[in-house]
Amino acid sequence: MSSPERKHFSTCTLCEAMCGIEVTTVERQIISIVGDKQNPFSEGHVCPKAMALKDLYEDPERLKQPIEKTATGWQTISWDEAFDKVAQQLFAIQQQYGKDAVGMYLGNPNAHNMGSILFGPYFYRALKSHNRYSATSVDQLPHHIVSRQLFGHQSQIPIPDIDHTDYFMIIGGNPLASNGSIMTVPHIKRRLKAIQGRGGKVVVIDPKKSETADISSEHHFIKPGSDALLLLAMLNTLFLKDWQKPGILLQHAPDLLAVESYVQDYPAVRVAPLIGMTEQQIEGLVKGFCAASSAVCYGRMGASVQAFGTLTQYLIMLFNMLSGNLDKLGGMMFTQPAADLLPHSGRGSIGQYHSRVRKLPAFAGEYPVSALAEEMTTPGEGQIKAMVIGAGNPVLTTPNGQQLDEAFASLDFVVAVDFYITETTRHANIILPPVTALERDHYDVIFHNFAVRNSTKYSPAIFEPEEDSLTDWQIYLSLAERLDRLNGSETKHYADLWAKEPKGVVDDLLKSSNYQHEEQGLSLQLLLDHPHGIDLGALRPDLPAAIYHVNKQIDLAFDYFMADLPRLEQHFFSGKVQDPNALLLIGRRHLKTNNSWLHNSARMVKGTNNGLSRCTAQINPTDARRYEIEDGQMVVVTSRVGQVTLPAEITDKIIAGVISIPHGWGHNKAGSKWSVAEQHAGVSVNDLTDEMVLDELSGNAVLNGVPVTIAPV
Repeated sequence: MSSPERKHFSTCTLCEAMCGIEVTTVERQIISIVGDKQNPFSEGHVCPKAMALKDLYEDPERLKQPIEKTATGWQTISWDEAFDKVAQQLFAIQQQYGKDAVGMYLGNPNAHNMGSILFGPYFYRALKSHNRYSATSVDQLPHHIVSRQLFGHQSQIPIPDIDHTDYFMIIGGNPLASNGSIMTVPHIKRRLKAIQGRGGKVVVIDPKKSETADISSEHHFIKPGSDALLLLAMLNTLFLKDWQKPGILLQHAPDLLAVESYVQDYPAVRVAPLIGMTEQQIEGLVKGFCAASSAVCYGRMGASVQAFGTLTQYLIMLFNMLSGNLDKLGGMMFTQPAADLLPHSGRGSIGQYHSRVRKLPAFAGEYPVSALAEEMTTPGEGQIKAMVIGAGNPVLTTPNGQQLDEAFASLDFVVAVDFYITETTRHANIILPPVTALERDHYDVIFHNFAVRNSTKYSPAIFEPEEDSLTDWQIYLSLAERLDRLNGSETKHYADLWAKEPKGVVDDLLKSSNYQHEEQGLSLQLLLDHPHGIDLGALRPDLPAAIYHVNKQIDLAFDYFMADLPRLEQHFFSGKVQDPNALLLIGRRHLKTNNSWLHNSARMVKGTNNGLSRCTAQINPTDARRYEIEDGQMVVVTSRVGQVTLPAEITDKIIAGVISIPHGWGHNKAGSKWSVAEQHAGVSVNDLTDEMVLDELSGNAVLNGVPVTIAPV
């Protein structure tokens, strides 16, 4: 007699959208994954990535047991042996060279992992090392710094109230490909169309006419890296035309109108030629925004990973505030998550200590990842001798990846918490593979905080973990306990942690919430009784309660942010002429390939560009004629730090003078073991990006606006 089908209601963890999924199984086999139509947040929406959950779970190349590198190759070892060896090696290296001799890098999947978020910190603290790094500084670090300074907490980031706005301005974002990104939003296309359907506008400002720009009301090309200039001119225009209307926000930020003195030197007529727009376009953007009954300006990845990314995100927030659109229905709104981790987490220290070699400031206990290679290879006290890699592939995802690859090869010891042998984890001495997302409980501790609507949902594991397999939190807690024991630290509290588990922490957070459902307080059991999730209502105004500063005032921190204006002035107005042969490099993202794990899924990497792979160099027809390049022809792209060869894709969707290469490819290094990814290797755009060029205000990497030269093969 065949086993019956079972239906499970879970959550897709492969991007920020928190889409509810219905997973049909027979025993340990997945029959289908579709959108959960009864999920009140995603309402049945799901993107193609959801099926990759099945592919990751079933992938024969996925590691399930710890492995150790030996003289004869990788060998399987037991968990206890692996934990003991890792703890002893890390302890010995720290005893010989000091605590900072062990570094750690965390990739973005950790943010989608309840166990890593809640119990990973016990391991980081047990390491006692300042050498911590993550994907934050190649992504959203400017958002965190702006929110820390203005609102008092690094994760108190206002979110576009997309469901109620009448004017949605998107700068350097492509939510149709990202499903949001620091804006947790399923059904993004439907929501953007709804803005237009109620007579509103969607306006995209981007060097590329992206998928989002294709359905927008307006698209404006802009020169990469010049967004801060645009925002300065928009703020200047706001005051020049007397369109500012901060209203009640002056009660929370009394010095807000002082912004005028900082932007007076940036009229649209001065700025327009440098950004590739006209004075009339700039004024039109401000006029349309201010004329709308509600409006929101949202800047994302393209606005962040550039030389003035932090200043850009700050100016975006000022523009929302001065137009009266912060904490307002249809504007930038604070969220009210049911399980609110913010009051219990670090608010984000700035510059508490600095990196050893370049003296770059740490933020929230992490150094900019652009400093990682030099900290491994520069001799002296504090040199990194060992690394822990948690669900990350920095050789492909951080600047000057080739240099970092060589630096990893020089280390005494590397341990990775990952279930693939990747371009980075191939350097490991021991790999500790956790289960996949379908084999562990899930609650979106992070992304409910960025959601466009308040809701709550708990997803129990669809499959019990296989025998002798462990979750991420069990791995981190096992290592932490051993390290603390070796260091002579107190370990009695670990018994309580093992008993409580991350789900117990979530239960505590839910029970401390003020939300009620059907006259009942929230709890883990209530969510288990409501497997599709519970809607908690639209975002609502939350000032001054949303502010974490003791005085409950928004701190505009002019001394911190506006101190970057002289650097901007020098950069854009010094008369320095760009190399006439250079193009400016930008990245791009595809809906199916948000991180490199998905490149080992055949259905996720199928070519879609007229027979070309997805990893192409997109250039404008004008530049193609200039360099005598034909569509599909192989081209060599060269920067200060490296060179790659890949096919050209000629398209008028990209502005002249710009070249776009997607992020996360380059699966061509000896020793990695994921065959599908290697068959679709592509090249790593981060073999071109420069670890020495940073957004100096934050230390964030500069991935957009990198000068490169191009030539046909």
